[in-house]
Amino acid sequence: MAANAPDRYAHPLSARYVSREMERIFAPAFRFGTWRRLWLALAEAQRDLGLDITDEAIAQMRDHLDDIDLDSAARYERRFRHDVMAHIHLFGDAAPAARGILHLGATSAFVGDNTDLIQHREAMTLVRDRVVATVRALARFAEEHRALPTLAYTHFQPAQPTTVGKRATLWIQDFLLDLEEIEHRLATLRLRGVRGTTGTQASFLQLFNRDHGKVDALEQAVCRGLGFEECYPVTGQTYPRKVDQALLATLAGVAASASKMAHDIRLLSHLRELEEPFEKDQVGSSAMPYKRNPMRSERICAVARHVIALAADPAHTAATQWLERTLDDSANKRLAVPDAYMATDAILVLAANVAGGLRVNEGVVAANLAVHLPFMVMESVMMEAAGAGGDRQEAHERIRRYALEAARRMAEGEEGGLFERVAGDEGLGVSAEELEAMARAEGLVGRAVEQVDGFLGEVVAKVLGRYGGRAGIGTADVRV
Repeated sequence: MAANAPDRYAHPLSARYVSREMERIFAPAFRFGTWRRLWLALAEAQRDLGLDITDEAIAQMRDHLDDIDLDSAARYERRFRHDVMAHIHLFGDAAPAARGILHLGATSAFVGDNTDLIQHREAMTLVRDRVVATVRALARFAEEHRALPTLAYTHFQPAQPTTVGKRATLWIQDFLLDLEEIEHRLATLRLRGVRGTTGTQASFLQLFNRDHGKVDALEQAVCRGLGFEECYPVTGQTYPRKVDQALLATLAGVAASASKMAHDIRLLSHLRELEEPFEKDQVGSSAMPYKRNPMRSERICAVARHVIALAADPAHTAATQWLERTLDDSANKRLAVPDAYMATDAILVLAANVAGGLRVNEGVVAANLAVHLPFMVMESVMMEAAGAGGDRQEAHERIRRYALEAARRMAEGEEGGLFERVAGDEGLGVSAEELEAMARAEGLVGRAVEQVDGFLGEVVAKVLGRYGGRAGIGTADVRV
């Protein structure tokens, strides 16, 4: 029955969210094609080290790396109840000269685990490129709005002015921390190697008549042939499951950064200050035609929860590996690892799209700031009073009472009158004219503009410069 039949479950990540580039890495063609490449690399290295493997066997294997009949593989698996044995027989049918030497000395983890690590490498590289694309889009946004004053919040309560660009640098910095972690994970990722049933390499030592040097050379050749500099120095049957734990924790970090940004955008959308991309024919609500929901940011937050939750799976697996290995990790890995990468990919495609199409409603930003601007200058008033010889604590208490009364009046729809009350207090020593002069938003943003310029010029530019040749990589169409 076809996978897209109406009475078959379709995974939402594949149906709605993930990019084709990421989906390809976890598709059967990539996985089983990598199995065949591993068998080829093993056979070539064994031949080069003296085993009786013919050139014809190698040539037939090389000629049939990607013509994989999945229907025939399924028939073999129903017969053997073993996926690796099914594909050994299938490859042997395609390369009969190699049938007798396929998988020689290896255990299932040779193809399964090494392929997992190759998928990790390819998928994490794509995640890295998507993070860079998101940073690039956010950097353009931050630079454009570097000096636009806006109301900043703590506890989602009005605090002090910042700039729209400065706020965006906080999102960028989170992603740069993720990028550092991703680069570290890629730099330290290794292949499982050629280890045999329990990691002792006993079968390969027997093949090479107890020549330890040839066993080492075999592993090095396979490792280099698959594009890795090193293998993990020791393993049981499998590579350390701490690797999965670390890599999915890295993805959870990316998801957290994207979710934080998306939550901020959703809050600012409610305030009408910011709008994510909204297409000409897009519908916000089936019942309320006027709705313009931040749907993409909402989706980022929803899918991010899935990635963050999935990070617990490999932690449990690493914690419950019995001795040299147990089989209860494999079913979990088939679910958790692809889901985590595909969901992170979906998040970052949306994040780059949103960051590249953010619209600032500058009039609303200015109006929202103006409402609260009188409160923003009160710290300056307090400092001026103390600097003129007054009691800082007494000034604080007077201003506190005036501010709370003004806030109460505003909540009831009246004019706050804060400046009027403060100017009328001779003990504070500030006139209405001086208060108006203080209430310039540009003068209340501190070093926000300079921080944006320094951060973009000294930090972000260096990072993007390292990836300058990959300017078009990391972007993808938003699905649905």
